[in-house]
Amino acid sequence: MKNKKIKFKRIIQAPNSYFMDIKCMNCQKVQMIFSHAQSTILCENCSAILCKPSGGKAQITPGCAFKIKN
Repeated sequence: MKNKKIKFKRIIQAPNSYFMDIKCMNCQKVQMIFSHAQSTILCENCSAILCKPSGGKAQITPGCAFKIKN
């Protein structure tokens, strides 16, 4: 519940966006992307679609694994 508050109403203001490592489901190459990407992200090796923009956070393609970078 604490993380779901609006960013301006938190005691310490922080952004909702983050960078993450995403692994391609076809060639297993790891790429770093932004969580709120505004364009379709393609794999550098095999040109598979990794995520699509959705108006807020980017929608990750099913089958792709990701890890949030701190």
